[in-house]
Amino acid sequence: MRVLVLTGAGVSAESGIPTFRGKDGYWRNLDPAKLATPEAFARDPQLVWDWYRERRQRIRNARPNAAHEAVARLAQRTDEFLLVTQNVDDLHARAGVAAERMVQIHGDIFVTRCPGCDWSDAETNNIRDDTRFAGARLSIAAQEQENGLPRCPKCQALVRPGVVWFGEQLPWSELQRVDDFLDGGACDVVIVAGTTATFGYIIDWALRGNRDGAELIEVNPEETPLSRIATRLVREPAAIALPRIVDDLIA
Repeated sequence: MRVLVLTGAGVSAESGIPTFRGKDGYWRNLDPAKLATPEAFARDPQLVWDWYRERRQRIRNARPNAAHEAVARLAQRTDEFLLVTQNVDDLHARAGVAAERMVQIHGDIFVTRCPGCDWSDAETNNIRDDTRFAGARLSIAAQEQENGLPRCPKCQALVRPGVVWFGEQLPWSELQRVDDFLDGGACDVVIVAGTTATFGYIIDWALRGNRDGAELIEVNPEETPLSRIATRLVREPAAIALPRIVDDLIA
């Protein structure tokens, strides 16, 4: 079986991670959509870093829910599988989805990168025991613990969270991974869960996965732009619906 799964903020919201939409997502009475921009970082990097440090801590304290666990179970039981998530947290990974079977299209909140020289600690996160990267890793960690503005260990420029902000392009390498999977053959099942599908690329990928008549399942309590083309609508939270859907697919 060949399966494509697309997940959005609604999946992690059920683990207590606020979405950007609605008053529940506000931080210090500030709209997150106005903090997650290059302009906000240029204007007040300390404020933006304070917000991201709190978000990182909230995610560390959260646990994967039944939806994350169901997706991981499907990934482990399917020959050809790709999860594309809009979520920048690590809950899918902690639930057991392998990195090679997952694309974080909006980046990873636990990565820190330099916009000046393109240095990133992504490699140090993946090779935690490699002494070659120990100095850079400890340098950034120490700066963050001091609640100051962390600087690049290579060029001393201000570093930023490794996420895609509003107004920025999606990472080409991750887009290529999605395209390669979709070009590799027709899907048997496409599941879209917990996303408002307001970004055109979500609908595009769902349609490409569904191009040969695959089942297209939308899991969302609310109607979205994808609802009119889905072959099956499940109007329940992902943590309730996905375990049942995955059990049926595996059976």
